[in-house]
Amino acid sequence: MASRKENAKSANRVLRISQLDALELNKALEQLVWSQFTQCFHGFKPGLLARFEPEVKACLWVFLWRFTIYSKNATVGQSVLNIKYKNDFSPNLRYQPPSKNQKIWYAVCTVGGRWLEERCYDLFRNHHLASFGKVKQCVNFVIGLLKLGGLINFLIFLQRGKFATLTERLLGIHSVFCKPQNIREVGFEYMNRELLWHGFAEFLIFLLPLINVQKLKAKLSSWCIPLTGAPNSDNTLATSGKECALCGEWPTMPHTIGCEHIFCYFCAKSSFLFDMYFTCPKCGTEVRSLQPLKSGIEMSEVNAL
Repeated sequence: MASRKENAKSANRVLRISQLDALELNKALEQLVWSQFTQCFHGFKPGLLARFEPEVKACLWVFLWRFTIYSKNATVGQSVLNIKYKNDFSPNLRYQPPSKNQKIWYAVCTVGGRWLEERCYDLFRNHHLASFGKVKQCVNFVIGLLKLGGLINFLIFLQRGKFATLTERLLGIHSVFCKPQNIREVGFEYMNRELLWHGFAEFLIFLLPLINVQKLKAKLSSWCIPLTGAPNSDNTLATSGKECALCGEWPTMPHTIGCEHIFCYFCAKSSFLFDMYFTCPKCGTEVRSLQPLKSGIEMSEVNAL
């Protein structure tokens, strides 16, 4: 029986990350409410709320506390994550909500503590009398002790996973699930497949710009097509002058690169600018110089062939 109870407690234990997420959601909600409230006074005189800002914030937080913790035993962030507070002082193993006194003291510690800190800060900032020196030191000392206690409590929370804040530990309330959580089996096959394809796509995106596609194409074509000899005769040059070695069309402004093949001027020039180590796709000859077709070869002779 004892082992079953321990297993049930471990199964219903709220994760640390869920408790921290609930605190962050509460802070985000408070910021959203305050920004929406200040926009209502956008058209009024600037600094209208500055004098009573701590009191106005305290009223808003009390209003939120009334319709969250006091009535539903959970903050807004906890409600989103299916969490609520439980009375840790109750000897009953079943769920027991926080008592009324615990809820009231929660409001005093959270809302009242923040109001007191902000009001004391404004008071000491606006009054520089010597009589406030000792009081200011005492207040700063108390605030420092509370911050230190909060740090120690957070370290204990990271180890044990209970009482995320110092207020929860002092009041004896901790987070539990609203409904029992069932153990779910998660399949990672789809996730692994997506991660694999995502990594492969990133590898291709990194690799493709480093590949000279035109040079690779020329290499493949030179391997597939048997290499021809390099006779330096005008007849051979005229025979190959019927088509461009790159685009396969009748050469426009025919030029040579040092071999017997003919190229369009724009095809050869653009290929050379794209790759300074450009070679002929037919015979593999490197570009020595881009020269126009010799005037001794008549186009009528080329057409006759």
